[in-house]
Amino acid sequence: MEVILREDIDRLGSRGQVVKVAPGYARNYLLPKRLAVAATDSNRKIVEQERQAHLRRDAKLQGEAQDLAKLLGTATITISRKAGENDQLFGSVTAADIADALAAQKYTVDRRKIQLEEPIRTLGEHKVPVRLHKDVVADVTVNVNREN
Repeated sequence: MEVILREDIDRLGSRGQVVKVAPGYARNYLLPKRLAVAATDSNRKIVEQERQAHLRRDAKLQGEAQDLAKLLGTATITISRKAGENDQLFGSVTAADIADALAAQKYTVDRRKIQLEEPIRTLGEHKVPVRLHKDVVADVTVNVNREN
C-alpha cells in the first residue's frame, strides 16, 4: 500500500515522501496516528502544502536559534561546588544545574537540549554544547569553582 508521510519516521522516510508499506502497518499504525495519509492526488496536494508550511516554520525557528546561539556563544556561567584535594567534586554538575545557571542569566534553555555526555566531576573550565535546533549548536563555557 502506498502512503504519503506527514512526519519524519525513522527507517521509513521523511515528511512528504511517498512510501510503500504493508497494508496492516498503514491501517493499524500510520493512519490512526495521523503519521501518514493514503496516496491519492488530493492528499498529495494537501501534504505538499503542509510540507511547505513546515519548511517556513522550521526556517523561522532555525533563524531564532542562530540568534540565540550567538548570544550563548559569549555566555560564561560559573558554578561553585565542594571539591576534594585532587580537584574532584564531591557531587557533580549536571545539565539541570547548567540550565538553572543559564536561567539566572535570563537565557531560557531546556535542560534536555544541553548535550552533556556525562556530568562534570572536576574543577575548571568546560565547553558544553547546547543543541538549540537540529542544525544549530552553541558552546557554553562553564567554570566550575571550589566552594568556600
